[in-house]
Amino acid sequence: MTDTPPDRLSNDPRSPFHDDSLLERGIGIRFNGQERHNVEEYCVSEGWVRVPVGKALDRRGNPMTIKVKGEVEAYFLTPAKE
Repeated sequence: MTDTPPDRLSNDPRSPFHDDSLLERGIGIRFNGQERHNVEEYCVSEGWVRVPVGKALDRRGNPMTIKVKGEVEAYFLTPAKE
């Protein structure tokens, strides 16, 4: 494993960008210079994060999200195993 997180990653298991092995290591997100702990999905190259909007749910019971644009930095919370 490398110490560089992927360009795009999602918490939603239905997404093609979901990866359990990477999520187990823990991903930290710094958005516009502030630590964010409620990010559902991110993309570093396009510069956006998807965050939940309050406690609202869609008709399938998933949280409603909004895409916010800005500077995104992703990093691993735990070091890679050798």
